[in-house]
Amino acid sequence: MKTLAIYLMCGSETPELAEAAVEGGADIVELGFPFSDPLADGPVIRRAGERALAEGMRTAACLECLAATRRRLDVPLIPMPYASLLEAYGYERFAASAADAGATSLIVADLPVDAEPALRRIQLVAPTSPDERIALAVERTDGWLYLVTVAGTTGARTGVSPALRGLVERARSLTDLPLYAGFGISTPADAVAAAEVADGIVVGSRAVEVATDGPAALRDYVSKLREAVDSASPVSS
Repeated sequence: MKTLAIYLMCGSETPELAEAAVEGGADIVELGFPFSDPLADGPVIRRAGERALAEGMRTAACLECLAATRRRLDVPLIPMPYASLLEAYGYERFAASAADAGATSLIVADLPVDAEPALRRIQLVAPTSPDERIALAVERTDGWLYLVTVAGTTGARTGVSPALRGLVERARSLTDLPLYAGFGISTPADAVAAAEVADGIVVGSRAVEVATDGPAALRDYVSKLREAVDSASPVSS
């Protein structure tokens, strides 16, 4: 069975939205911690981060959002802060606080694989990553490997990058860990195309957009993604 991960920005409504996403079929929920200069994110998540910051979602409030979400759900919950937040809060302190709040793991998109090796986290690789960096990411990742399908920021795009297949093949030659593809996946058609190559998908920007219409809309959207992912069949290489 392919895995479906949904990204949401931390906020007062996020625990309810996360519950709706899981009811729709999400296996994993990623929780974005807003940051004033989110270099890896496109306009949708940038605006969501601005709204969250205006709402008062600083690190402590985001950790409480994580804890409130954990009280509703038993699926893996993965906070996604930027490295500057961890630098200010303290890497070890954040890891402990996140675990206490119910985090399953951690993703830090702008923290290189060779930085802070003691911080256990899910590593990201991209089509531009050389094999030796992928091998290091495999060695240090926590449970699965996040495949960034494109070079650039998050955001919905037209179709899945043709570079994904080659990235999957290179990563698969180095590990049997699950490979989940993200960045640019937004439609059920995208979900099928990515899930036929990878072990699962991550949907962020479009989920954040739909979430602005409330839990019911998000539940319906995620259920369509779930149906699409479940219909995917492996494509021979």
